[in-house]
Amino acid sequence: MIKLLVGLGNPGPEYESTRHNAGFWWIDAVARALGAHLALERGFHGLVARASVQGRGVWLLQPQTFMNLSGRSVAALARFYKIAPEEILVVHDELDLPPGQAKLKQGGGHAGHNGLRDIHAQLGSADYWRLRLGIGHPGAKSEVVGWVLKKPPLDDRIAIDQAIDRSATALAPLSAGDMAQATLLIHTAKPPRPKPPRPAVATPATASAGPPADPSAG
Repeated sequence: MIKLLVGLGNPGPEYESTRHNAGFWWIDAVARALGAHLALERGFHGLVARASVQGRGVWLLQPQTFMNLSGRSVAALARFYKIAPEEILVVHDELDLPPGQAKLKQGGGHAGHNGLRDIHAQLGSADYWRLRLGIGHPGAKSEVVGWVLKKPPLDDRIAIDQAIDRSATALAPLSAGDMAQATLLIHTAKPPRPKPPRPAVATPATASAGPPADPSAG
């Protein structure tokens, strides 16, 4: 079961709307949905809330250590409440997915994400779950730092928010440990709008047929 939901980002108003804060956006949306209030807990180096999902307790966490030291906050709370790595879901921005996509996975490398890198180091394990929120890629590695620390255009932000809303519907199966159902809900995008029916087209036989024969002719 997932007992700790962590959203990654950077504290401060200058970072609030930047792509790197997509994890914060997710926790904010979940806190609103659950009626939870995030408050600073200095011992955990972050904003923390306790919430309930279908009677199961869950912690919400936004580390306030800046991205590169996210593991300090995550590990402090996890160790205090004896939460195992596989009971933790870390929500973060993902360069390799386009805006509007979200993917759930467990384990794996940090792929250069500094927040994940520090969580790996502080937990001593890569077995935690990740919810990857697509923010798109600038196309060149040299542009990545500027990309993640900039505000996305409106269309991209709308797409990211839609992915956040869709993935938040998986809270119940996540808290219950039904990761297959959670994956189905998170990975399945809204179905496309049905196309209008095409106008009927005459068949060749109908098109070549002439007017009825005149029985009086001849």
